[in-house]
Amino acid sequence: MSGAVDLAGLAQPQRPPQEQPPAGADGIRPVVAVGEADFETEVLQRSMQVPVVVSIGAAEYPQSVQLDATLEHAAVAAAGQWVLATVDIRSAPRIAQAFGVQSVPTVLAVAAGRPVDAFAGMISEAELDQWISGILDATAGQLSGLPQAEEEGEPARDPRLVAAEELMDAGDLPGSIAAYEQVLADEPGHGEATAAVRQLRFLVRAQEAPGDAVATADAAPGEVDKQLRAADAELLAQQPDAAFGRLISVVRTGAPEDKATARTRLLELFDLFDPADEHVIRARRGLANAMY
Repeated sequence: MSGAVDLAGLAQPQRPPQEQPPAGADGIRPVVAVGEADFETEVLQRSMQVPVVVSIGAAEYPQSVQLDATLEHAAVAAAGQWVLATVDIRSAPRIAQAFGVQSVPTVLAVAAGRPVDAFAGMISEAELDQWISGILDATAGQLSGLPQAEEEGEPARDPRLVAAEELMDAGDLPGSIAAYEQVLADEPGHGEATAAVRQLRFLVRAQEAPGDAVATADAAPGEVDKQLRAADAELLAQQPDAAFGRLISVVRTGAPEDKATARTRLLELFDLFDPADEHVIRARRGLANAMY
């Protein structure tokens, strides 16, 4: 969820659904037309399971139609390794704006709630295959995968986790956190529950930050609470370097108790990322320099 494109509050009507390939054995469609109302579910949440390739275009552009046809064929053949979300720029302009799209067609890959790569215009099928292979390689082992159809005799998925996810999908983030925390109380160190609690706690805290959190913090550099809120807001706005840098500055120049508070929060934010993420690597160097 960290770094997710923030389209909270959008509730515009979706365009009529177009004919799409049927769902696979896991119940997930390999291709889905996405509008602003279901972007959160079909792109951000789905990208926690598998990479989502987002194709932004329009029917009146032949290149968009041709590229979507190629992508749909590849998505069906991928059998759940990734899914395709098509976006009509006319009916969902704010999605294009959120991604900074300058021309159509534009194709982006989203994984773990954030964009990881993109290209604009047409490319050959061989180049497309290579691009998708690179996305799959880069995200291997980092996503949960689509739910598998249950086979006879195969145990069902943990109902506690299912219940926690349903609460999250319904928008009850505090309830979802409580459900995951109960899993951790029963099984300390449960990997999926631990990661979910970290992400959800951050999301709740970041959404509570005032809209002027960054400006308020900039005007009061000595107030650590304001710096913490601003860092959350910057991270939610996909500005990890700014968020990390703000807290590192407190570690470097703040009072002793403020240094400890900022360092603790910084380490919590690091846990939202892959340890090999380049933003985290840079920030860890900056933190080490600030401390020593």
